[in-house]
Amino acid sequence: MEKSAKIYIAGHKGMVGSAIMRNLTAKGYNQIITRSSKDLDLRNQQAVTDFFAEEKPDYVFLAAAKVGGIVANNTYRADFIYENLAIQNNIIHNSYLNGVKKLMFLGSSCIYPKMAPQPLKEEYLLTGLLEETNEPYAIAKIAGIKMCDAYRAQYGCNFISVMPTNLYGYNDNYHPQNSHVMPALIRRFHEAKVDGKDEVMIWGTGSPKREFLFADDLAEACFYLMENYNEPAPINVGVGEDITIKELAYLIKDTTSFEGKITFDTTKPDGTPRKLMDVTKLHNLGWKHKIELKDGIKLAYEDFLEKAENVAVR
Repeated sequence: MEKSAKIYIAGHKGMVGSAIMRNLTAKGYNQIITRSSKDLDLRNQQAVTDFFAEEKPDYVFLAAAKVGGIVANNTYRADFIYENLAIQNNIIHNSYLNGVKKLMFLGSSCIYPKMAPQPLKEEYLLTGLLEETNEPYAIAKIAGIKMCDAYRAQYGCNFISVMPTNLYGYNDNYHPQNSHVMPALIRRFHEAKVDGKDEVMIWGTGSPKREFLFADDLAEACFYLMENYNEPAPINVGVGEDITIKELAYLIKDTTSFEGKITFDTTKPDGTPRKLMDVTKLHNLGWKHKIELKDGIKLAYEDFLEKAENVAVR
Protein backbone atom coordinates (compact mmCIF):
# COMPACT_ATOMS: atom_id res chain seq x y z
CA MET A 1 0.00 0.00 0.00
CA GLU A 2 1.34 3.41 -0.97
CA LYS A 3 1.81 5.83 1.94
CA SER A 4 -0.42 8.33 0.12
CA ALA A 5 -3.22 5.80 -0.49
CA LYS A 6 -6.71 6.46 0.84
CA ILE A 7 -7.45 3.65 3.31
CA TYR A 8 -10.92 3.11 4.73
CA ILE A 9 -11.14 1.29 8.06
CA ALA A 10 -14.71 0.14 8.64
CA GLY A 11 -15.19 -0.29 12.38
CA HIS A 12 -12.30 1.93 13.46
CA LYS A 13 -13.67 2.40 16.99
CA GLY A 14 -13.81 -1.29 17.77
CA MET A 15 -10.96 -3.33 19.22
CA VAL A 16 -9.76 -4.67 15.85
CA GLY A 17 -10.37 -1.52 13.82
CA SER A 18 -8.67 0.72 16.35
CA ALA A 19 -5.66 -1.63 16.46
CA ILE A 20 -5.39 -1.50 12.65
CA MET A 21 -5.65 2.29 12.77
CA ARG A 22 -2.85 2.54 15.37
CA ASN A 23 -0.70 0.23 13.26
CA LEU A 24 -1.17 2.18 10.03
CA THR A 25 -0.73 5.56 11.72
CA ALA A 26 2.54 4.39 13.30
CA LYS A 27 3.75 3.30 9.85
CA GLY A 28 3.13 6.77 8.41
CA TYR A 29 -0.15 6.31 6.55
CA ASN A 30 -1.93 9.66 6.71
CA GLN A 31 -4.92 9.26 4.39
CA ILE A 32 -7.02 7.07 6.66
CA ILE A 33 -10.77 7.42 6.19
CA THR A 34 -13.14 6.71 9.08
CA ARG A 35 -16.78 7.23 9.94
CA SER A 36 -18.47 6.59 13.27
CA SER A 37 -21.74 4.64 13.32
CA LYS A 38 -23.50 7.93 14.12
CA ASP A 39 -22.19 9.45 10.88
CA LEU A 40 -22.57 6.38 8.66
CA ASP A 41 -24.95 3.47 9.22
CA LEU A 42 -23.21 0.62 7.41
CA ARG A 43 -26.47 -1.34 7.34
CA ASN A 44 -27.98 1.38 5.13
CA GLN A 45 -27.32 0.52 1.49
CA GLN A 46 -27.84 4.03 0.11
CA ALA A 47 -25.72 5.65 2.81
CA VAL A 48 -22.81 3.29 2.09
CA THR A 49 -23.22 3.78 -1.67
CA ASP A 50 -23.04 7.56 -1.24
CA PHE A 51 -20.02 7.31 1.08
CA PHE A 52 -17.97 5.20 -1.35
CA ALA A 53 -18.90 7.39 -4.31
CA GLU A 54 -17.71 10.45 -2.41
CA GLU A 55 -14.54 9.10 -0.76
CA LYS A 56 -13.29 6.60 -3.39
CA PRO A 57 -10.95 4.67 -1.03
CA ASP A 58 -8.00 2.75 -2.54
CA TYR A 59 -7.94 0.06 0.18
CA VAL A 60 -10.53 -1.22 2.65
CA PHE A 61 -10.18 -3.04 5.97
CA LEU A 62 -13.62 -4.47 6.76
CA ALA A 63 -13.46 -4.78 10.54
CA ALA A 64 -16.99 -3.55 11.24
CA ALA A 65 -19.37 -6.18 12.62
CA LYS A 66 -21.95 -6.86 15.28
CA VAL A 67 -20.05 -9.03 17.75
CA GLY A 68 -20.48 -10.55 21.19
CA GLY A 69 -19.94 -13.57 23.39
CA ILE A 70 -21.95 -16.78 23.68
CA VAL A 71 -24.89 -15.10 25.49
CA ALA A 72 -25.19 -12.23 23.01
CA ASN A 73 -24.85 -14.55 19.99
CA ASN A 74 -27.55 -16.88 21.25
CA THR A 75 -29.91 -14.12 22.42
CA TYR A 76 -29.79 -11.72 19.46
CA ARG A 77 -29.73 -14.34 16.70
CA ALA A 78 -31.73 -12.33 14.15
CA ASP A 79 -29.74 -9.15 14.78
CA PHE A 80 -26.43 -10.98 14.37
CA ILE A 81 -27.24 -12.49 10.98
CA TYR A 82 -29.12 -9.52 9.54
CA GLU A 83 -26.76 -6.74 10.60
CA ASN A 84 -23.56 -8.57 9.66
CA LEU A 85 -24.90 -9.58 6.26
CA ALA A 86 -26.06 -6.01 5.59
CA ILE A 87 -22.74 -4.45 6.62
CA GLN A 88 -20.52 -6.74 4.57
CA ASN A 89 -22.83 -6.83 1.54
CA ASN A 90 -22.85 -3.04 1.34
CA ILE A 91 -19.10 -2.59 1.79
CA ILE A 92 -17.94 -5.44 -0.45
CA HIS A 93 -20.29 -4.54 -3.29
CA ASN A 94 -19.44 -0.84 -3.17
CA SER A 95 -15.74 -1.62 -3.03
CA TYR A 96 -16.22 -3.42 -6.36
CA LEU A 97 -18.31 -0.61 -7.85
CA ASN A 98 -15.73 2.02 -6.92
CA GLY A 99 -12.58 0.20 -8.00
CA VAL A 100 -11.04 -0.50 -4.60
CA LYS A 101 -7.55 -1.97 -5.22
CA LYS A 102 -7.73 -4.42 -2.33
CA LEU A 103 -10.19 -5.29 0.44
CA MET A 104 -9.60 -7.34 3.57
CA PHE A 105 -12.63 -9.02 5.12
CA LEU A 106 -12.21 -10.03 8.76
CA GLY A 107 -14.08 -13.13 9.82
CA SER A 108 -13.90 -15.41 12.85
CA SER A 109 -12.80 -18.87 13.90
CA CYS A 110 -16.47 -19.72 14.53
CA ILE A 111 -16.90 -20.30 10.77
CA TYR A 112 -15.48 -23.80 11.21
CA PRO A 113 -17.63 -26.84 12.08
CA LYS A 114 -18.18 -27.49 15.78
CA MET A 115 -16.61 -30.94 15.65
CA ALA A 116 -13.94 -30.26 13.03
CA PRO A 117 -10.54 -31.90 13.58
CA GLN A 118 -8.05 -29.85 15.57
CA PRO A 119 -6.21 -27.69 14.79
CA LEU A 120 -8.60 -25.97 12.38
CA LYS A 121 -7.30 -25.89 8.83
CA GLU A 122 -8.68 -23.47 6.26
CA GLU A 123 -9.97 -26.33 4.12
CA TYR A 124 -12.34 -27.49 6.90
CA LEU A 125 -14.76 -24.69 6.00
CA LEU A 126 -18.26 -26.05 5.22
CA THR A 127 -17.39 -29.66 6.06
CA GLY A 128 -19.80 -30.04 9.01
CA LEU A 129 -22.41 -28.50 11.32
CA LEU A 130 -21.71 -25.24 13.11
CA GLU A 131 -21.89 -24.54 16.84
CA GLU A 132 -25.59 -23.86 17.45
CA THR A 133 -25.20 -20.89 19.81
CA ASN A 134 -23.39 -18.70 17.26
CA GLU A 135 -24.64 -20.20 13.99
CA PRO A 136 -26.28 -16.97 12.68
CA TYR A 137 -23.06 -14.98 13.14
CA ALA A 138 -20.96 -17.77 11.62
CA ILE A 139 -23.22 -18.06 8.57
CA ALA A 140 -22.95 -14.32 7.97
CA LYS A 141 -19.14 -14.55 8.11
CA ILE A 142 -19.09 -17.56 5.79
CA ALA A 143 -21.22 -15.56 3.36
CA GLY A 144 -18.63 -12.77 3.52
CA ILE A 145 -15.81 -15.16 2.64
CA LYS A 146 -17.76 -16.60 -0.28
CA MET A 147 -18.75 -13.12 -1.43
CA CYS A 148 -15.09 -12.03 -1.57
CA ASP A 149 -14.24 -15.17 -3.53
CA ALA A 150 -17.19 -14.66 -5.89
CA TYR A 151 -16.23 -11.05 -6.68
CA ARG A 152 -12.66 -12.21 -7.25
CA ALA A 153 -13.83 -14.95 -9.62
CA GLN A 154 -16.35 -12.88 -11.58
CA TYR A 155 -14.84 -9.39 -11.52
CA GLY A 156 -11.15 -9.96 -10.72
CA CYS A 157 -11.37 -8.07 -7.41
CA ASN A 158 -8.43 -8.55 -5.05
CA PHE A 159 -10.64 -9.21 -2.00
CA ILE A 160 -9.10 -11.41 0.71
CA SER A 161 -10.50 -13.02 3.87
CA VAL A 162 -8.70 -13.23 7.20
CA MET A 163 -9.95 -15.47 10.02
CA PRO A 164 -8.65 -14.39 13.45
CA THR A 165 -8.78 -16.57 16.50
CA ASN A 166 -10.22 -15.24 19.81
CA LEU A 167 -9.01 -11.68 20.29
CA TYR A 168 -8.38 -9.45 23.28
CA GLY A 169 -6.52 -6.24 24.03
CA TYR A 170 -6.87 -2.48 24.07
CA ASN A 171 -10.35 -1.04 23.59
CA ASP A 172 -12.11 -4.35 24.27
CA ASN A 173 -15.80 -4.59 25.18
CA TYR A 174 -16.31 -5.26 28.90
CA HIS A 175 -20.10 -5.31 28.92
CA PRO A 176 -21.27 -7.74 31.66
CA GLN A 177 -23.62 -9.67 29.34
CA ASN A 178 -22.40 -9.08 25.78
CA SER A 179 -18.62 -9.42 26.02
CA HIS A 180 -16.32 -12.29 25.04
CA VAL A 181 -14.75 -14.62 27.58
CA MET A 182 -11.45 -12.79 28.17
CA PRO A 183 -12.84 -9.28 28.88
CA ALA A 184 -15.79 -10.79 30.75
CA LEU A 185 -13.44 -12.63 33.12
CA ILE A 186 -11.16 -9.62 33.56
CA ARG A 187 -14.13 -7.52 34.62
CA ARG A 188 -15.60 -10.23 36.83
CA PHE A 189 -12.38 -10.90 38.73
CA HIS A 190 -11.65 -7.20 39.14
CA GLU A 191 -15.13 -6.44 40.49
CA ALA A 192 -14.99 -9.45 42.81
CA LYS A 193 -11.69 -8.14 44.21
CA VAL A 194 -13.03 -4.61 44.65
CA ASP A 195 -16.26 -5.87 46.27
CA GLY A 196 -14.34 -8.19 48.62
CA LYS A 197 -16.05 -11.34 47.33
CA ASP A 198 -14.59 -14.73 48.17
CA GLU A 199 -15.71 -16.52 44.97
CA VAL A 200 -15.97 -16.07 41.21
CA MET A 201 -18.42 -18.36 39.42
CA ILE A 202 -17.65 -19.29 35.81
CA TRP A 203 -20.06 -20.79 33.29
CA GLY A 204 -19.49 -24.39 32.21
CA THR A 205 -16.93 -26.96 33.22
CA GLY A 206 -13.82 -24.93 32.40
CA SER A 207 -12.65 -27.71 30.08
CA PRO A 208 -13.13 -26.09 26.64
CA LYS A 209 -9.86 -24.93 25.12
CA ARG A 210 -9.39 -21.54 23.49
CA GLU A 211 -6.63 -19.72 21.65
CA PHE A 212 -6.07 -16.01 22.26
CA LEU A 213 -4.34 -13.39 20.09
CA PHE A 214 -3.60 -9.84 21.21
CA ALA A 215 -5.40 -7.39 18.90
CA ASP A 216 -2.25 -5.41 18.10
CA ASP A 217 -0.63 -8.63 16.88
CA LEU A 218 -3.66 -9.17 14.65
CA ALA A 219 -3.30 -5.63 13.29
CA GLU A 220 0.32 -6.32 12.37
CA ALA A 221 -0.74 -9.58 10.70
CA CYS A 222 -3.45 -7.71 8.76
CA PHE A 223 -0.91 -5.22 7.44
CA TYR A 224 1.47 -8.04 6.54
CA LEU A 225 -1.26 -9.92 4.69
CA MET A 226 -2.46 -6.79 2.89
CA GLU A 227 1.09 -6.55 1.55
CA ASN A 228 1.76 -10.25 0.92
CA TYR A 229 -1.45 -12.31 0.51
CA ASN A 230 -3.50 -12.25 -2.69
CA GLU A 231 -5.38 -15.55 -2.84
CA PRO A 232 -8.97 -16.77 -2.68
CA ALA A 233 -10.15 -18.71 0.39
CA PRO A 234 -9.53 -17.59 3.96
CA ILE A 235 -6.25 -17.53 5.88
CA ASN A 236 -6.15 -18.17 9.63
CA VAL A 237 -4.49 -15.75 12.04
CA GLY A 238 -3.63 -17.01 15.51
CA VAL A 239 -0.83 -18.16 17.78
CA GLY A 240 -1.13 -21.90 17.20
CA GLU A 241 -1.49 -22.70 20.92
CA ASP A 242 -4.50 -22.91 23.24
CA ILE A 243 -5.37 -23.25 26.93
CA THR A 244 -8.46 -24.35 28.87
CA ILE A 245 -10.94 -21.80 30.19
CA LYS A 246 -9.97 -23.00 33.66
CA GLU A 247 -6.29 -22.22 33.01
CA LEU A 248 -7.28 -18.83 31.60
CA ALA A 249 -9.35 -18.08 34.70
CA TYR A 250 -6.39 -18.75 36.99
CA LEU A 251 -4.12 -16.55 34.84
CA ILE A 252 -6.62 -13.69 35.12
CA LYS A 253 -7.08 -14.37 38.84
CA ASP A 254 -3.33 -13.91 39.32
CA THR A 255 -3.16 -10.81 37.09
CA THR A 256 -6.00 -9.06 38.94
CA SER A 257 -4.72 -10.20 42.37
CA PHE A 258 -8.09 -11.70 43.30
CA GLU A 259 -7.60 -13.80 46.43
CA GLY A 260 -10.86 -15.79 46.50
CA LYS A 261 -11.70 -19.13 44.92
CA ILE A 262 -12.97 -20.11 41.47
CA THR A 263 -16.03 -22.33 41.01
CA PHE A 264 -17.70 -23.64 37.85
CA ASP A 265 -21.45 -23.75 37.11
CA THR A 266 -21.65 -27.02 35.18
CA THR A 267 -25.37 -26.50 34.42
CA LYS A 268 -24.38 -23.80 31.91
CA PRO A 269 -23.22 -24.55 28.33
CA ASP A 270 -19.56 -24.89 27.43
CA GLY A 271 -19.90 -23.93 23.79
CA THR A 272 -17.49 -25.35 21.23
CA PRO A 273 -15.10 -27.83 22.94
CA ARG A 274 -12.00 -26.54 21.15
CA LYS A 275 -11.12 -23.87 18.58
CA LEU A 276 -7.39 -24.00 17.86
CA MET A 277 -6.36 -22.49 14.54
CA ASP A 278 -3.86 -24.14 12.24
CA VAL A 279 -1.59 -21.22 11.34
CA THR A 280 0.82 -23.16 9.11
CA LYS A 281 -0.26 -21.15 6.06
CA LEU A 282 0.42 -17.87 7.88
CA HIS A 283 3.76 -19.02 9.31
CA ASN A 284 4.84 -20.19 5.86
CA LEU A 285 4.19 -16.67 4.56
CA GLY A 286 6.65 -15.39 7.17
CA TRP A 287 4.51 -13.93 9.99
CA LYS A 288 4.30 -14.96 13.66
CA HIS A 289 2.79 -13.32 16.75
CA LYS A 290 4.97 -11.47 19.27
CA ILE A 291 2.83 -10.86 22.39
CA GLU A 292 2.53 -13.92 24.66
CA LEU A 293 -0.67 -14.56 26.62
CA LYS A 294 0.55 -13.74 30.14
CA ASP A 295 2.01 -10.41 28.97
CA GLY A 296 -1.08 -9.66 26.90
CA ILE A 297 -3.45 -10.21 29.83
CA LYS A 298 -1.39 -7.77 31.88
CA LEU A 299 -1.64 -5.15 29.11
CA ALA A 300 -5.38 -5.77 28.74
CA TYR A 301 -5.97 -5.42 32.49
CA GLU A 302 -4.04 -2.15 32.56
CA ASP A 303 -6.23 -0.89 29.72
CA PHE A 304 -9.36 -2.03 31.59
CA LEU A 305 -8.30 -0.11 34.69
CA GLU A 306 -7.76 3.05 32.64
CA LYS A 307 -11.27 2.77 31.19
CA ALA A 308 -12.95 1.38 34.34
CA GLU A 309 -15.24 4.38 34.83
CA ASN A 310 -16.73 3.86 31.34
CA VAL A 311 -17.08 0.08 31.07
CA ALA A 312 -20.52 -0.11 32.72
CA VAL A 313 -22.17 1.66 29.76
CA ARG A 314 -20.44 -0.24 26.94
